[in-house]
Amino acid sequence: MQIQKYKCIVSYDGSNFSGFQIQPQTRTVQGEIEAVLKKMHQNRSVKVVGSGRTDAGVHAYGQVIHFDSPLEISDHQWLKALNSMTPPDISFTAIEKADASFHARYSAIKKEYHYKIYTAPTRDPFRRHFALHYPYPLNKALIDTAIAHLIGTHDFTSFCSAKTAVDDKVRTLLTLDYEIADDHWTFRFVGDGFLYNMVRIIVGTLLEVGSEKRSPDELPWIIVQRDRKLAGKTAPPEGLYLWRVYYE
Repeated sequence: MQIQKYKCIVSYDGSNFSGFQIQPQTRTVQGEIEAVLKKMHQNRSVKVVGSGRTDAGVHAYGQVIHFDSPLEISDHQWLKALNSMTPPDISFTAIEKADASFHARYSAIKKEYHYKIYTAPTRDPFRRHFALHYPYPLNKALIDTAIAHLIGTHDFTSFCSAKTAVDDKVRTLLTLDYEIADDHWTFRFVGDGFLYNMVRIIVGTLLEVGSEKRSPDELPWIIVQRDRKLAGKTAPPEGLYLWRVYYE
């Protein structure tokens, strides 16, 4: 019986999940996918490995997972079967055979996250799970100055949760920009890796800068101090999307 590795791209609405990673007695994306694979494999457990974890309420447009299977069916049949069995807030958008050496997490070379906000004066009930409502004017020139301080290779200790388990907090932020359409802002982050809550803390800090609550020129000092208490608040989860994972 030959075992084949499969690479999948998965989208999900994180609103009703306690995050991606499987946890006991709570609904997770990994848990739902593994339950479907278990049914397809006649009650045999199949381990799913993701490119990274997302927290409760965080969405994914392009999460990448892999799993191993002895089932001999085409990529098209896999896609059809998985999408017929997963709940409506999860969708498989692509699946393909992968080399045995492929690893969804360790083979990734960079990731892209988007964070969405809208600045309408009143909240929109139809956007409440998918963008942060921030009903204040934002100064683009100040935000641009702050962004310029953040791009590059830095120790991002000040911009990650105190719960971050890794010791090495040096990361390279390759791209940080934004697009505006009417009242909707989308911040785009591309980097070689991201620390726990890093994107949400940077967004919270940029919103404080854009609202003229702090100066953008504080940013180099905040980076050097390596003290989480000096950066802005952690932006809520609903605006965050794991957009794309890049591989060689």
